[in-house]
Amino acid sequence: MFNVEKVTAQAVEWIQNWFEENGKDCNAVIGISGGKDSSVVAALCVKALGKDRVIGVLMPNGKQPDIDCSHDLVAHLGIPYYVCNIEKAVNGVLESLENSGVEITRQTRVNLPPRIRMSTLYALSQSNNGRVANTCNLSEDWVGYSTRYGDAAGDFAPLGQLTVQEVKAIGFYLGLPKHLVEKVPSDGLTDRTDEDNLGFTYACLDEYIRTGVCPDEASKAKIDRLHKLNAFKMKPIPAFSYVE
Repeated sequence: MFNVEKVTAQAVEWIQNWFEENGKDCNAVIGISGGKDSSVVAALCVKALGKDRVIGVLMPNGKQPDIDCSHDLVAHLGIPYYVCNIEKAVNGVLESLENSGVEITRQTRVNLPPRIRMSTLYALSQSNNGRVANTCNLSEDWVGYSTRYGDAAGDFAPLGQLTVQEVKAIGFYLGLPKHLVEKVPSDGLTDRTDEDNLGFTYACLDEYIRTGVCPDEASKAKIDRLHKLNAFKMKPIPAFSYVE
């Protein structure tokens, strides 16, 4: 049984200890999407470090229809924040690729913005005595639903061992607004949700991760395939070791 009070306290203490060892007096820098993950990470960091040491970064790619959710979060927590629109950077890279004769795939268009956002976070972090938060959760990582060197990067990962359902429980426990905790995630390019793209629900995935039971054989097969296919994302970069 998931004990949200206990786990939240442990997460807060873990963040405090991590900063004590890896960035004493540094600030937590968090990309704020307005969804459950970035909202919960920001709230945990505020509880652990105080709101003056948590910096939110809003990074729309041009016009972002749900940008109000990001503003709601930073206002709710009372944290300082920056707005850095990445549209010109993304378009600049895409234009350069096209001019070089590259046939740009849909997946390239999906993954480039998260990588530009991570570069932005690190640039801002270096200018603000910061450490960059990874906001991925265990469920997404399990099936590789993150961008390598994009949202999958970061210096510390408070949610890395927590499923979607557990993250939501912490969000409600911390008193975050319901519309942020329950916000339906999507890739931002279409009206399809993450669950539409995956082909199964996070509830099904979470149950399988925690119990090993998946009542739907088709979903189980998809989860197993994605887990195996994307396992490399969660491992250190393999390095050749020569023998003398």
